[in-house]
Parts: sequence; C-alpha cells; structure tokens
Amino acid sequence: MARFSADRRLLVYGLTESYADIFCFSTTRHGGYGTGEYASFNCNPYCGDSVQAVMHNRGLLCSLMPRPDALVIPHQTHGTTVRVVDEDFVSLPDAEKASRLEGVDALVTDRAGQCLCVSTADCVPVLCYDARRWAVAAVHAGWRGTVARIVGHTLRVMADTYGTEGGDVHACIGPSISPEAFEVGDEVWQAFADAGFPMDRIAHRCGKWHIDLWEANRLQLLACGVRPENIELSGICTYGSNGDFFSARRQGIRSGRILSGILLRPVSG
Repeated sequence: MARFSADRRLLVYGLTESYADIFCFSTTRHGGYGTGEYASFNCNPYCGDSVQAVMHNRGLLCSLMPRPDALVIPHQTHGTTVRVVDEDFVSLPDAEKASRLEGVDALVTDRAGQCLCVSTADCVPVLCYDARRWAVAAVHAGWRGTVARIVGHTLRVMADTYGTEGGDVHACIGPSISPEAFEVGDEVWQAFADAGFPMDRIAHRCGKWHIDLWEANRLQLLACGVRPENIELSGICTYGSNGDFFSARRQGIRSGRILSGILLRPVSG
C-alpha cells in the first residue's frame, strides 16, 4: 500500500517495500522551491515553471531517493509513443536525449540507475515492474492515451524488447482524477464506447457522464495477463486532494505536475 514519506514530499508505493531492487514513487506538492500554482515541488520543465525552481526541485528529488544516474522525463503529447531507454539512448548527448523524448508518453528500460518518469496533474500515471526479467515502465495515461490503450501498447513493447509476460508484471496506478470528479461530455463517452471499452464498468451518468480512468487502465493491465493481486491502486483523487497533489482541472493548465517514477537499483556485486 502506498504511503507518504515522513516529510510528505513523496508518495512511496508498496511495491518498493516488496522488492528491494526497485524504487517507485510520486511527488507531492510539499517541500519544494516553486511558488504560486507551481508551489512547491514541481519537477516538470514543460509546464511554465521557473527553470531554476525546477532544477532545484530535481536536485531535491534525487536526494530523497536512491541516487539515480538520471531522471528520464519525456515531453508528453497524449499520444502512444513508447521510448526504449537502452544503452544507446543512455550514451547520447543531453541535447539528443531531449530530442528523442519529444512526443513520448511512455518509457521502458532494463538499465539500472535510469529513473523513468511521467508527469501528470489529473491524468493517470502507471508504473510497471517485470520482476522476472528485471525491466520497468512508466506510462502517462490521460483519457486520450487510455482510449488508445497506451498501457497495453507499453506492455507489448516490453514483451517484444525483454520477453515480458503479464503474469510477471506488478503495476501501480498513481494519484489521478477519480471517477466522481472526472465529468466529461458525450463525445468523450463515445470515444471510449467506440474503442470497445465496457461502458457499464467504466462509466456512470450523474447529470453528465463520469469516466473511471482507474478501472479503464486496470482492465488493460488485466487484458495483458497482469494478475489482479499485482495491481496497486493508490485510490487518491488529485482533484479532491489538491492540497497534496497538483490538479490541472482544479488549478488550471498552468500549474505544477506530479512526477511519478520507477528506478531499477544497481545490483551490488
């Protein structure tokens, strides 16, 4: 079960306690350097925050976790592009790495020390760990990415790249907007229906339609063979828990972002 760190700067997932060779987390709003709608622990460089504040916050984050070799943070566009962080990627100059991370919404790796991160502020972060083949993934699943089944697409990339099988995968679904708070128009409901989602399981009407993004992504994990008991749902609504987590729907698009990450710790020799 996920728990807050003592200083409430991080939400650390129960998966971290179950497996000593990984560390997976989501940042909160507490204890950083940002101000205004970015107050205070925003590590995302793409949302309009001060570059200096973001860099200070990234340094702070690295001090709060097992020291990563790098924070790999893509520039997300609500698509389904998955980037493999392999040895070739790791060896690239920083400018080329940044170019390769443009338009990327999911990352996979089997390289120790590379902390894969996604940024959210109501969208769903999904972190995956293949305990058998020692590979991880970080996925940004907004409603468009969820409709396009980015979680399933990411697990297929892991299968093609590492031989991942769903039965060996553990997954965390992090803080994001709850079905009670995610009110949508008919066109969003129709997009999910057209994509073949079981609408009786992921949608209900209360004035307007409400979509359960948590369940929609959990169903994708199950469809890929992930066992129900291996899926950890934080159950935290960003809209309702805006004091602890950024919420674009509550604060506006020019606000900070939660950074959710998963790190393979180096194996000691």
